[in-house]
Amino acid sequence: MTQTTADERITNLEIKLSFTEDLIEKLNETVYKQQQQIEFLYRELKAIKEQASSGGPGGSSLKDEIPPHY
Repeated sequence: MTQTTADERITNLEIKLSFTEDLIEKLNETVYKQQQQIEFLYRELKAIKEQASSGGPGGSSLKDEIPPHY
């Protein structure tokens, strides 16, 4: 193996490492954003469940409401 070939291999590995680091950073950002969305949706779902178990707004159930076309 010549010195030039070894230098080229090292350069190629450094380039691949750089792209890999960028990809990992982007994936970390995506995972963070998704976790934020999951937590928001969890809070929303919990609020809806609490609202439904307490009878909803005005104390009536959604089943008791008359559809708008009546």
